Amino acid sequence: MATALKKTLAIGYDAAIERLPEALKPEGFGVLTQVDVRDTLQHKLGVEFRRYTIFGACNPTLAHRALSAELDAGVMLPCNVVIYEEGDHAVVLAIDPMQTVAAHSPALAPIAAEVRDRLARVVDRLG
Repeated sequence: MATALKKTLAIGYDAAIERLPEALKPEGFGVLTQVDVRDTLQHKLGVEFRRYTIFGACNPTLAHRALSAELDAGVMLPCNVVIYEEGDHAVVLAIDPMQTVAAHSPALAPIAAEVRDRLARVVDRLG
């Protein structure tokens, strides 16, 4: 079962990293956090790893709706979007909230479906 929306891009890692914030904006998302996994693993463990960045994306309106419906929804926020290097290309993944517990909650399922649709457009926009 796929837990993420995934696409190999025709562009490289640097271009994908640069384009992501603009690809998120039309869907009402912004970047709250950015984790450089490669740098973190190098500093914490002294190991080499490919270029890999995790972005915590948030759409405040949808986050408010989710938290108002179920306060425990905060464990799924922000929505993770990952970009990693695969040769000359970048791969983008975005969480598919319809593959989480949110999809089984009558209060959260419609919100999760909307988030999925919006993130799918973000992934397509990067491609």
